[in-house]
Amino acid sequence: MKLGFLTVCLGSWMTLEEKMRYAAKEGYKAVEVGCWPVVNGRDFSSSDIDVANLTPEKAKEITDLAKELGLEISSLAYYDNNLSADESERAFINAHTKKVIDAAQMLGVELVGTFIGRNHLLTLEENFDLFAEVFGDLVAYAESKGVKIMIENCPMPDWQVKGLPGTISYSPELWRELFKRVPSMSFGLNYDPSHLNFMMMDYITPIAEFGNRIFHVHAKDSAVDMEALKQYGLYNRQIGATHDNGIWKFSMPGHGTVDFGGMIKALKAVGYDGVISIEHEDPEYSGTLEKTMAGLDVAKEHLLPLMA
Repeated sequence: MKLGFLTVCLGSWMTLEEKMRYAAKEGYKAVEVGCWPVVNGRDFSSSDIDVANLTPEKAKEITDLAKELGLEISSLAYYDNNLSADESERAFINAHTKKVIDAAQMLGVELVGTFIGRNHLLTLEENFDLFAEVFGDLVAYAESKGVKIMIENCPMPDWQVKGLPGTISYSPELWRELFKRVPSMSFGLNYDPSHLNFMMMDYITPIAEFGNRIFHVHAKDSAVDMEALKQYGLYNRQIGATHDNGIWKFSMPGHGTVDFGGMIKALKAVGYDGVISIEHEDPEYSGTLEKTMAGLDVAKEHLLPLMA
């Protein structure tokens, strides 16, 4: 296995070249590169590669730098609502996802990560029908370019409607339906235990069932605040809610309750030998470049011994 990180956390403090040189200097073997549109309103996003304007010459510069530094570009990342109820917005997001796929082909990167999302005006069954249409097309397009599509299992609570998940892809029950509707082996998971953990679900046992669908792994920790749970319940805080003041919060690996040692052991058991990519969303280590780097150090020091 290789340890990497998602470049989004370093934001606009660094260029992509600086992020890659920092990764190599710190001993990382991979980077997962943010490829959101240059102009976008999403949190936890970055446009480290402007895929809409990527040229073969610029792609070669990036791949030459990666080769020089001994780094793998493990995935291109663009997580947005591919099933948006707004048809013009959905069309834009789907088109940008295809641009990320084009960029992946140009860069020789096998994986593109995204969200499925949800159309909040439709029933769950209707969302799966829409998913089959949208992702049937996206996965076929990716296959034609020699690229695989993977989705992260984040529920995105409150994304469209307060109190409801914003994706249809956050649990093993839903994964089974996704893979039944789009059975291509070019469609899989960017497996993130932190989301299953804060929903109080088993994040180790599913690895055996879905091992051949786990293309990439996110390393992010989480914990449920049991005292807050007593106050707010499973629907979480309703008034004055922010990213980190409800019943759960994200943290650096080792600072929550995810058993990364057990997870890595289960991944090895199914033959996973890919990248474990730190997804830094810990508010305790955010706000400045120095604090962000300190958070990455905390994660690296926790994970590397477990991966040996």
